[in-house]
Amino acid sequence: VILIIMEGIDHLADERNKAEFDVDEMKIVWAGSRHAFEVSDRIARLVATDPVFEKSDRARLSRKELFKSTLKKCAHAWKRIIELRLTEEEAGRLRFFVDQPAFVDLHWGMFVPAIKGQGTEEQQEKWLSLANKMQIIGCYAQTELGHGSNVQGLETTATFDPKTDEFVIHSPTQTSSKWWPGGLGKVSTHAVVYARLITDGKDYGVHGFIVQLRSLEDHSPLPNIIVGDIGTKMGNGAYNSMDNGFLMFDQVRIPRNQMLMRLAKVTREGKYVPSDVPKQLMYGTMVYVRQTIVADASNALSRAVCIATRYSAVRRQFGAQNGGIETQVIDYKTQQNRLFPLLASAYAFRFVGEWLKWLYTDVTARLQASDFSTLPEAHACTAGLKSLTTTATALCGGHGYLWCSGLPELFAVYVPACTYEGDNIVLQLQVARFLMKTVSQLGSGKAPVGTTAYMARAQHLLQCRSGVQKAEDWLNPAVVVEAFEARALRMAVACAKNLSKFENQEQGFSELLAELVEAAIAHCQLIVVSKFIAKLEQDIGGKGVKKQLNNLCYIYALHILHKHLGDFLSTNSITPKQASLANDQLRSLYSQVRPNAVALVDAFNYTDHYLNSVLGRYDGNVYPKLFEEAWKDPLNDSVVPDGYQEYIRPLIKQQLRTARL
Repeated sequence: VILIIMEGIDHLADERNKAEFDVDEMKIVWAGSRHAFEVSDRIARLVATDPVFEKSDRARLSRKELFKSTLKKCAHAWKRIIELRLTEEEAGRLRFFVDQPAFVDLHWGMFVPAIKGQGTEEQQEKWLSLANKMQIIGCYAQTELGHGSNVQGLETTATFDPKTDEFVIHSPTQTSSKWWPGGLGKVSTHAVVYARLITDGKDYGVHGFIVQLRSLEDHSPLPNIIVGDIGTKMGNGAYNSMDNGFLMFDQVRIPRNQMLMRLAKVTREGKYVPSDVPKQLMYGTMVYVRQTIVADASNALSRAVCIATRYSAVRRQFGAQNGGIETQVIDYKTQQNRLFPLLASAYAFRFVGEWLKWLYTDVTARLQASDFSTLPEAHACTAGLKSLTTTATALCGGHGYLWCSGLPELFAVYVPACTYEGDNIVLQLQVARFLMKTVSQLGSGKAPVGTTAYMARAQHLLQCRSGVQKAEDWLNPAVVVEAFEARALRMAVACAKNLSKFENQEQGFSELLAELVEAAIAHCQLIVVSKFIAKLEQDIGGKGVKKQLNNLCYIYALHILHKHLGDFLSTNSITPKQASLANDQLRSLYSQVRPNAVALVDAFNYTDHYLNSVLGRYDGNVYPKLFEEAWKDPLNDSVVPDGYQEYIRPLIKQQLRTARL
């Protein structure tokens, strides 16, 4: 009866009525354009209303059942893509809203881009015609049991045999086993395998090879190939729908022309010949993949924040006066301090992700014109921002640990992003090397460009003092950016000075790892802040929308300042008094965002199907739905649990007999 009464009521209607901006306008800003919003909205509803894509039972499925369910969904998704003649953009959104990690993620996200980036025109014509129709299914076999981030340390070999015009792919050690590639374990028919190219007795380093793994008739592994799934991962459901695999080769032969030869080739006689195409083109694929990971980070964070914000508005705890209602959790400043910076981060990462898409397009065009000038910076940006954005995590109190809250599965799916496509610490060290090189060139007359352009003003930034005198001064974009620039530059210069004290620079890097990582993070946070501010300078939405984005921008910046206060103070970028004023302004911004919080997460336009969370339901009807989910658990199939007669009853009876003695 309670369930029926509560159904259909919008328990968050009062919250939505408080909004001081047009939510529909913000939805377009979030999507990036009206066209992108319309595509996303249409596809989201298409997926949400299709029973095949139902996912509320994922946690209760065994691994085998979950995997078979994933195969069914992927096959159905492809069927719908063909039937509805969806564009590439629409197909991508459909896979996004199906929201189940699967082999198709690696097929479209890594296998196809690798062939596009590293294959010759002839190879692309042959392999992509098959891959684009899914007549072959591919994965990206790079990571090994013994080597992940250190790609140059890979052990798998590809030795050219001039007698047969073939490469012999071999796994010489157990640690050379390919380990972790998604889609490899049970589904992929082919892989781009990265191995050390050896010809005429010489090792030419790691190159990519297209290798068939399984029969196209019965799907059995081909001779001398050992392949399987690495096992169950963390969480119920979550990444267990993905067949992360292991792979070993025992002298497996492939034709010479299955080496990806856009950047280098081996002739029929076994001669290694670098092509005229610059090796730097490989980095285009890397930039593309990492910018998609930044976008994924924004999606994951916004999803968690949407759940947490709605539930914080529904949940009431303490604060009741004279028998009145308790206080909404979202009204507590402690909760706002946890929640609103994450909300601001979701928007910040969204906008820096948009900028990275532009950067990828720009870099690609330049590479095609043999202009490599922006490549080092693009590589550093994508590495650092991938690392920075994939560290965001949110918790939501006791009920947040229930699977039906949507948070545990989201966390389990998201965690691998901190490691795949480069461990986050390793990536920040790549940024640090780029920064150290830039600092070393400051006196050479070579002006830094792009995101390091601020370093050209080193003399000013090393001496300037923040002019903040009152809390409102922290809403001045020039003041905020200069504080972040001064902090980033001074930390980078300090690292460079400390490095110069070491005779061996590599030893210096090893000793100063912690400081170098912090300097890299400071630089990346400056990028996010500056790109958010740049977004505000564009013509986006009406006054209400712009005001809310302005508030979120400065919440992001001032929360970072508060969180990394030691950096700002130790570099004398600001004073303790100015730090106190920043905190005053931050609290004021929280109060301004509070009435708009639910509407700001509504702007993400996530369906209940996509969120898959009882706590984050659009209508806020949380408690009856928690009960409804609880009753579905198999333990509640019987009132008396299995095992009672064997274990509980004898235990109780024994205790009663003991009590009589």
